[in-house]
Amino acid sequence: MDWTLRPAGGEDAERLALIGAATFLETFAGILEGDAIVAHCAREHGVESFRALLSADGSAAWIAEAQAGGAPLGYALVTAPKLAQAEPGDLELKRIYSFSRTHGTGLGTALMGRATGHAESVGTKRLLLGVFAGNVRALAFYRRHGFETIGERRFRVGSQECEDVVLAKRLFGEGR
Repeated sequence: MDWTLRPAGGEDAERLALIGAATFLETFAGILEGDAIVAHCAREHGVESFRALLSADGSAAWIAEAQAGGAPLGYALVTAPKLAQAEPGDLELKRIYSFSRTHGTGLGTALMGRATGHAESVGTKRLLLGVFAGNVRALAFYRRHGFETIGERRFRVGSQECEDVVLAKRLFGEGR
């Protein structure tokens, strides 16, 4: 599958919301309760949520689209960090999502490259992210890209308590 990457802005909020909700459902159907997924996606992956994220200071995003027809396939979004492990000079890779049919095409690596390149260009010390502890494929992907475990966080989706692994990749400063 051929795809292209471009910077995403507020005008792309609907496209990002569609990808975000669909890939969240694709990943967590059968793991989380259906009603909880629907409610979570409406709140966290709605158009207004993306408009707010994209307009926040320090945010940047990139969207991947199919070369044939321009359908949205994935995206990456960096924001000011909201993780407890954040330190001054950090950025958070808030989301990096793509449809499973794009796995193995290099799309994830290209999105990670855009996010990391942006973080380096603004002098970020560390790039942080949280990932569902049971998402073995994603954890392996992040480790291949130089991320290391620095902690965990717990959160609720509906009545289910979930656990994320918090990872960091050092970009500038000590240890690099």
